[in-house]
Amino acid sequence: MTDDQRSGCPINLTLEVVGDKWSLLIIRDMMFGNRRHFRELLTKSEEGISSNILADRLKTLLDAGIITREDDPSHKQKGIYSLTEQGIELLPVLAQMAAWGYKYLPVSEELGIRARLLSEGGPKMWAEFMDELRETHLGQVRRRKGPTVGERLQAAYESVVNRT
Repeated sequence: MTDDQRSGCPINLTLEVVGDKWSLLIIRDMMFGNRRHFRELLTKSEEGISSNILADRLKTLLDAGIITREDDPSHKQKGIYSLTEQGIELLPVLAQMAAWGYKYLPVSEELGIRARLLSEGGPKMWAEFMDELRETHLGQVRRRKGPTVGERLQAAYESVVNRT
């Protein structure tokens, strides 16, 4: 424990890294929206994060080892953000938070469909989705059978959007 940490409690230490109102939303957008560039994270979020807050939170997540940043080979001034294993393993936390929100809060149908499906799919679906994230963010190769979890979640979202 360092002097700037309030305690050695694992919940406290986790909240010190991702407990602000933006960090988990950035991770959510990287996981579920495959947003990997600063501009995508800035402009495609429902919540409207400001550029200075986004830059600060990305630095915090980088320093904590939850994400990495590499130069984009297609554009020298751009970076590509990727989740690390630590970041990917936050998926069950986000799935549980989403399930709780879906159950108890006035969630919109289009933004709640993924929460419902992840809740119904449970740990088996989360593990499959984490393997997909490892492929996307860490370059790990996996065998595919049928549509991915990400594709199924996106199709369900689009179905609701098209219906409403």
